[in-house]
Amino acid sequence: MIMLIVILIVAAVATLLIVAATKPNNFRLQRSLTINAPAAVIYGHIDDFRQWKDWSPWEQLDPNLKRTYSGETSGIGAVYDWEGSGKAGQGRMTIREAAPAHRLLINLDFIKPFPATNSAEFLLQPSGDSTVVTWAMFGPSPFMSKLMGTLMNMDDLIGKDFERGLENLKRLSEHA
Repeated sequence: MIMLIVILIVAAVATLLIVAATKPNNFRLQRSLTINAPAAVIYGHIDDFRQWKDWSPWEQLDPNLKRTYSGETSGIGAVYDWEGSGKAGQGRMTIREAAPAHRLLINLDFIKPFPATNSAEFLLQPSGDSTVVTWAMFGPSPFMSKLMGTLMNMDDLIGKDFERGLENLKRLSEHA
């Protein structure tokens, strides 16, 4: 009986590892929302990291979050370092490409709780008096990320934060 249990456990672990190994080597998750505001207004809230406190879903995770801004005030070369406890973790964002009122591309380096390097992208597409804003994160999926993704749906977990952030950005931009 004990041997059967051991065999079942080994088979389950092997299956989990095989499933994780067959996942894609890169990931992309994104959410979009239509905001009733001009692209230039919305862009002003995202290309200056100091304004993220007003809408980012992660800014409220830690009341003692330490923020450091360096480089340019906004646009290419703007840098935002954060360090918090618990869920906030530690990391750095650096704007690497900026097309005002159209696109913003950010290097996203996580230090804690897990080191990772990804990209974040904002696309703004005017549509009449509104703007469709797409917020995406993409990057490599090393084996540990694939394994975690096998056990939990990262698109749902992070996607909910993106949805909340876009809703906050909508409220902020529509009342600017």
